[in-house]
Amino acid sequence: MFNAEQIQQLKQLIGDQVEAGRAELDKLVSQARAMSSSVKVIKPRVATSVALMASDGGNNKVAFNPFYLQVVRVVDSNGKELCLEVVSPLSDIGELGRRQFHENGVPRTALGKLMKGLGVQSLRDLSPMMSGKSPSWVQVFRDLCEWATLYDLICYRDYPVDTLIVRDGLLRSKIFAKDYFVRMGEQMHEAIERVYKRDRCKVWLVGLAKKTQVLEYYRLAISLSGLFDNGAPCFAEVPSSMLDKVYKWEEYTRELDDTTIAEDPKFNFGRMYFVRFGPYSGDPIWTVDIMSRQNKDAQAIFGYLQADAVAGFPIPFYPNCIQQADNFSRVADLDIDIVEDYLVDAVRTQVGEDKAPVIDALRLASDVAARRYE
Repeated sequence: MFNAEQIQQLKQLIGDQVEAGRAELDKLVSQARAMSSSVKVIKPRVATSVALMASDGGNNKVAFNPFYLQVVRVVDSNGKELCLEVVSPLSDIGELGRRQFHENGVPRTALGKLMKGLGVQSLRDLSPMMSGKSPSWVQVFRDLCEWATLYDLICYRDYPVDTLIVRDGLLRSKIFAKDYFVRMGEQMHEAIERVYKRDRCKVWLVGLAKKTQVLEYYRLAISLSGLFDNGAPCFAEVPSSMLDKVYKWEEYTRELDDTTIAEDPKFNFGRMYFVRFGPYSGDPIWTVDIMSRQNKDAQAIFGYLQADAVAGFPIPFYPNCIQQADNFSRVADLDIDIVEDYLVDAVRTQVGEDKAPVIDALRLASDVAARRYE
């Protein structure tokens, strides 16, 4: 522990560093204050006129070393399962890709539909991170399944009413090869246009993130500037100057129609906003991406989201549809015990009956140690 003299010295050093950074803080406050003209009050919409849907893949890991499993389960906010896969770092990536198709080449999963739509033959072609060189590819596969589910929801489903599809996360990604990510976004927008022309139903796609680098960097400046101190739910588009200051990847921040640089944007098809769904200054602010070509509908989109966020639980003023999807997608409690039992049973089968007692002993020892801390 610090003694009294060290605490005093530490206090002085911290104060000096904050004083040295005061000029930078003033610049950030000025940037935030400059957004005041773009702040708009959210006009509530009748939520029952929109079918609110969300997809979330959860993060379900089970390990019995050296075996590690990632259960990929994507569901919507109604609890309907949209994707179920089990992979491990030892999985054959080539076989995993072929598993997305029937023997005749017809896609059997949402990921297969995405691969066919983009004209790729393998997961390695779809993402450079699916090379198998790092065990983290299982997490990338989970993200690919989530994007594929969104692609399937928009491109291969019919909607009888106006529908807002919400992703837990921004409409940006660096896991896709070449320009496949923005091509996926283009195909989704084309499908949305087809639905409107055929059925006169609007489909919107947004991504909402609990935390982002740009919001964390400017959070203090936004509060000090009083940007959202208007006593009402509100939103404001994030200017490119803020994004350029925080993010080093231009392809991650540039708009689809930005042709100022020779290289086309390839990691983004959203337009970013700061949004507060509650009326008070202490209510949380979130970062939301609206599909770039749907930017003109921002007021309607945030009106529907706000109506859903008011009912959000347990996270206040956070869209309830995302929270419901997250709850349904988790493999926990009894379900996780079942998955672990299946994993142990599979290991027992592989080692043979004569070595099965060794596996049982290891499992028992692990359980006893864990119960000590319950």
